[in-house]
Amino acid sequence: MSARHRYEVQVAWTGNRGEGTTGYRAYDRDHEARSGDRPAIPGSSDPAFRGDPERWDPERLLVASLSHCHLLWYLHLCAAEGVVVLSYEDRASGVMEEQDDGGGHFVEVTLRPVVGVADHGMIERAEALHERAHSLCFIARSVNFPVRHEPEIRVQVPDAS
Repeated sequence: MSARHRYEVQVAWTGNRGEGTTGYRAYDRDHEARSGDRPAIPGSSDPAFRGDPERWDPERLLVASLSHCHLLWYLHLCAAEGVVVLSYEDRASGVMEEQDDGGGHFVEVTLRPVVGVADHGMIERAEALHERAHSLCFIARSVNFPVRHEPEIRVQVPDAS
């Protein structure tokens, strides 16, 4: 049986400098995303589109969502398969192409997780589970561009502290 989940967020524009959108340069792209009691995410547009470089933009949030989803599925699968993950860090990147009309679309995202496992005998299975995690990731299954994976698996000595 399938289940449906609803995700609600509120996005509020905070970039009105007092003139509203009287001109393209008259307003900031700043906004905040909220959901329940979670901390607000300070957002803006990409600096290439007059955004604040210290805030999250939608493009980076999309790449981060793909990375988060993959991480969570991967950790779940590793736990279920007896692969002990001690560390995981992803250096994800996405490529968006702008069109002549000002719009654009993503053409690919590449996830580059560096995973530390507890034992050399886990490396092969740890590598294979990335493909399974990708096939289950809700976000990756929802986008219309390729999501590539370039994992690096290392044996890591457990922290003794």
